[in-house]
Amino acid sequence: MNTVWIVLPVLIALMFQLGIELDRQAFAGVARRPAAVVAGLLGQLALLPLIAFGVGLAFRLPPVYFLGLLLVACCPGGSSSNVFSMLAKGDVALSVTLTALSSLITLFTIPLVMGFAARFVAVHAGAAIELPVGKLLVQNILLFLPMLCGALFRHWRPRAARRVHELLGRVAFPALMLLAAVFFVQYASTILENLGVLGLAAGALILLAMAGGSLLARLFRLRRAVRRTIVIEVGMQNAAQAIAVATSPLIFDSGEMAVPAIVYALVMNVVLLSYLKLLPKCTDETASEGA
Repeated sequence: MNTVWIVLPVLIALMFQLGIELDRQAFAGVARRPAAVVAGLLGQLALLPLIAFGVGLAFRLPPVYFLGLLLVACCPGGSSSNVFSMLAKGDVALSVTLTALSSLITLFTIPLVMGFAARFVAVHAGAAIELPVGKLLVQNILLFLPMLCGALFRHWRPRAARRVHELLGRVAFPALMLLAAVFFVQYASTILENLGVLGLAAGALILLAMAGGSLLARLFRLRRAVRRTIVIEVGMQNAAQAIAVATSPLIFDSGEMAVPAIVYALVMNVVLLSYLKLLPKCTDETASEGA
């Protein structure tokens, strides 16, 4: 059974939930806080793929895992980042804005970055992995439609949308864990065989991304709550979308390429939960200077 038929319903539900969160305020945030939006998007769309590229080379990942790790880094921030921003006492409105904008922009940047990565692998590793750019673009646009439907649903039926959003919020994490469990069972031997190197690579990617996000936020002289949000947004990517692209029969049709995404998802939750746990330990004085 191709895992894409499990991940797609989960991803569609998450995108619909994200769409419900969107309103005019989400996009009005671009005008209210341009520096924060620019810093966040630079971290997600430029810095993160560069870090993933460097990590993949440093760990000498096989071509399929190299592309899988880069695919995770190219995906937009997940809706879970909004929850983590709230728990971190960050700027939740900014988190929603960045998630929405990255979901739109990565429709077009994923094919560009992955096309370059596929050519790099073909030249330097001698592994010809075909990337049907047109089909990838079409699939990305189709995955955007649930978010648009969620936004329209909120506009037309705001009360019902709030109830649906609460329901999806309760089932989203268990659904992701079910996806992880199914994927693990299907590819258990491959995951266990490569867990060491991929776990280290995913951990390095997340930690370097969070550090890079913090550095960008400081360079832009952003306040503490905004810095925390950017750290989380740059550190958390939509692993479900990466799995959907990797396993799609229309794109790569590769369960192996999705392995870095599932390892990333597990490591990401451990790292971000640890980050949240460490934040309250800061005193008010030091916290005002911390990420």
